[in-house]
Amino acid sequence: MSFTGKYQLQRQENFEAFMKAAGLPEDLIQKGKDAKGMIEIVQNGKHFKFTITSGSKVIHNDFTLGEEGEMESITGEKVKAVVNMEGDNKLVTTSKNVKAMIELNGDTLTSTFQMGDITLKRISKRV
Repeated sequence: MSFTGKYQLQRQENFEAFMKAAGLPEDLIQKGKDAKGMIEIVQNGKHFKFTITSGSKVIHNDFTLGEEGEMESITGEKVKAVVNMEGDNKLVTTSKNVKAMIELNGDTLTSTFQMGDITLKRISKRV
């Protein structure tokens, strides 16, 4: 299954609590909570390019499955991480104290970020 495509954020759960726990300032949390972000994914075999746009903020992450790379986290921090694939539709990684999982089911991309007992869930649809 190819992840390649553009996905528009439809809804998110626990955004404010997660970002607060991650240490983001309140003004950035308020700015980001209603932004209808876009994720563009280009997959070429085991290599992925993610471009995540939310308002004026753009994050570019390139990685190859199973290899350590530097990525920008959802909070804007640069982190080293290894991304692995589970099955043919789920990307998983853990960096610092955040476990991230991106799962593709049909045209729905579900991104789940877990830090301690707080989980942020973002649901996006292919456009």
